[in-house]
Amino acid sequence: MSRRGLLRAGLGVGGAAWAANVVPGPPGAPAPMRVDSAAWAAPAVRQGVFPEWARFARVADGTFDEDADPVRDMKPVINALKAQNVSVIELDTILSNWLTQAEFDFHVKQVGRFAELAHTAGIRVVMYYPSLELISVGGEKGRSFYKDDNGKAWVQLSLDGQPNVFYGSLVVWVDPGDESCWLSPNSPWRDYYLARVKALAGSGIDALWPDVPIYFDGKASWCDASPWAAAAFKADTGLPLPKKDDFGDTTFRRFIEWRHRNLLQWQLDIAAAGRAANKDMVTFVETVSMDYQYATSIGLDGAYLRQAEGVSHAWEVDILGNYDGMRHATASDWTCLISMYKYARAASGTKPAWAFSYGWKADDASLVMAELLAAGCNPYEVKSPFKNETTDARMRTRMYGFVAAHQQRLYDAAPAAEVGVYHSTASRDYVSPSAGTGMYVNARKPSGVKEWWSEGTPEDSCTTMPWLGEFRGTVKALVYGHVPFDTVIGQGLAAADLARFRVLMLPNLQAVSDAEAQVLRDWVAAGGTAVITGPAPTALDELGAARSEFALSDVLGLRKKDPLPTSRQNRFGAGTCWYFKDLLGKAFLSATGQAGADQLLAPVRAAAPPPVTLTGDRRIHLELSRLGDDTVVQLVNFTCFGDKPAAFTTVPAACSVTLAVPEGKQVTAAAVSSPDAASPAPRPVTWTTSGRTATVGLTVAQYALLTVTIS
Repeated sequence: MSRRGLLRAGLGVGGAAWAANVVPGPPGAPAPMRVDSAAWAAPAVRQGVFPEWARFARVADGTFDEDADPVRDMKPVINALKAQNVSVIELDTILSNWLTQAEFDFHVKQVGRFAELAHTAGIRVVMYYPSLELISVGGEKGRSFYKDDNGKAWVQLSLDGQPNVFYGSLVVWVDPGDESCWLSPNSPWRDYYLARVKALAGSGIDALWPDVPIYFDGKASWCDASPWAAAAFKADTGLPLPKKDDFGDTTFRRFIEWRHRNLLQWQLDIAAAGRAANKDMVTFVETVSMDYQYATSIGLDGAYLRQAEGVSHAWEVDILGNYDGMRHATASDWTCLISMYKYARAASGTKPAWAFSYGWKADDASLVMAELLAAGCNPYEVKSPFKNETTDARMRTRMYGFVAAHQQRLYDAAPAAEVGVYHSTASRDYVSPSAGTGMYVNARKPSGVKEWWSEGTPEDSCTTMPWLGEFRGTVKALVYGHVPFDTVIGQGLAAADLARFRVLMLPNLQAVSDAEAQVLRDWVAAGGTAVITGPAPTALDELGAARSEFALSDVLGLRKKDPLPTSRQNRFGAGTCWYFKDLLGKAFLSATGQAGADQLLAPVRAAAPPPVTLTGDRRIHLELSRLGDDTVVQLVNFTCFGDKPAAFTTVPAACSVTLAVPEGKQVTAAAVSSPDAASPAPRPVTWTTSGRTATVGLTVAQYALLTVTIS
């Protein structure tokens, strides 16, 4: 959930000698400037290709008060952000609040003035606008949208009939005395909101930022059961709404899946409304549900948006403590953060994946951003728990300057991982549902920490969850094994999604559709190596119902009626399927032992020996990509974290990176760049050769980008 504040942003101007150059925009004009009138405007979005400014975005929050003067108040905000190497301003003003049409129309003009000034400075503007929540300031005792307007008629209802409305203090972004009302996307709120989206899109902004389109569960669970939603569910499925939350009930499981698709359509409609007013408009939907269980309870599943054109995500990747960041993480918690950023990158498909980069102090904030960059996401740097301040202006300036200097290596390089980890939406939804979210491993708040992601109940931890624990443990095994990998999104799976992978990890994969199973079957038959774990491999359909036979029985070489072996290797076509009955990843996530990880990694190393290996601490995360003749290796050092929470400190780590050199080729150059250094400029480094390999020795403070040219 967006932790937004209403105070003016704290925009200290911190500087750096290597601040990125910004291309100046055209001179200002009396009227708000349309983006399609600017010489530097990108062409309209076509065939899924996002404009360059969005692909290379470095995002930060900006705001203004309603009585703001463009020169006196708006321009200093823009200039301060420009000095911090920000290229895109997420403009967050009063659109969270209940506004009359006259108030809204006046505000759109103010937004246009801000956008004009930002464009003149060479900065793009994306407009933040909550999509299903409306706040009435002072609404608990005074007038409010729920009590005095259409709120009662349009509000989300839980399955047991509770309206999804509450008053202050329940969440950090709603002040005491204010009302928060969550609306049904199937109600007339749809037309109300989309009309205002069109007005905003015509104001001169470059993109829309609809805030979390969810069935908020902080006040009422399992929304939406409003008459509007009931009619839509019946029209779509032919079924009445379920009476209660019962995962054993077919209708309830259908309701879970329908909510994902219903919110997908809402997001598509928002993006279409923006493009109707401005053909070049792109949309970034703030998405708080990551790879863990939260998507099941709130309905919003970012993977459903992966293949949609013109609309991507601004991923809100939460940290451990609102007032502590990741300062008291364990190493396993950190691999969960890696898992979330990797999921974000994959679920955005070929589109830009913007993501929150939360921090509490400069040093923990820069390490979080390093992990975000390694995953291939675009940073939206912010101090937790609100979104209107930088953690540290000098840190942001330094990190964003580095991103600007290396944006091609970070965002144009092609992923080179040949190992994929399969994320199954249906298995997440239907395999052993849990009351907890599973966001991280350590659910117990460390001593001296003010707030923690969990209330301290053990079931919050992903280590207790059969599907998520196995998924996260597989990620941990690959990170600790220094094996480059990418997340593979099961939702909407097509053959092209698997084409570059030689090995596919299928952690506790139970729920699959027939079409999905066929894609996996064809991939193995063509020569792929599948590694599947768990006690019921492909035993459920896409809605969680038991199958009479495993969907991949032929690939597994197993039948449901037969006793399951502890392990099995089965040849299928030109490929191989490895099966392990135990949840090896979950065991590795929960403990420090290596046996389960070794079992998982053995078929990986046999079928797809990594072209780049690392010798050094297993808590150095390695990412691999290629850009022309360059092999790009990113290294993130999280050796400051151990098996138990401890005080945060940066400890440089020495390591060596060894690359395979193809026959007839040789290393012609090697250089390392780092935002930890005084300059982002590449620094040449030496290498040694042995046969068909080349090795570079490095010391990594927090983050290093190694480029090796082989030609």
